Amino acid sequence: QVQLVESGGGLVRPGGSLTLSCAASKIPFGRVGWYRQAPGKEREFVAVITWSGSSTLYADSVKGRFTISRDNAKNTVYLQMNSLKPEDTAVYYCNSGMIRPNLAVPGNYWGQGTQVTVSA
Repeated sequence: QVQLVESGGGLVRPGGSLTLSCAASKIPFGRVGWYRQAPGKEREFVAVITWSGSSTLYADSVKGRFTISRDNAKNTVYLQMNSLKPEDTAVYYCNSGMIRPNLAVPGNYWGQGTQVTVSA
């Protein structure tokens, strides 16, 4: 079992940037992803990276603005978020699990979430 701890959320103005971190208690399973849930909406996929091969996948809504990366030495995955919009406001969750044919499908392990608010 792996524990995931997110950090880096906060309040930012539209057009601003934030970097989220997901620290794993040990080497994560094959993939680590980010998901988000806005008030009144279902949790949705944001981005994912495979731990060994560095394959990545992004939701269309964040492609070109968000970048997912990993630091193997620190067992940490980052989500660099640029050009933030009010519709990016949500609780962002880190997720880990086995690699599946559809990388966007979440694994079994979740962090507690970190709030991102984009507002003027």
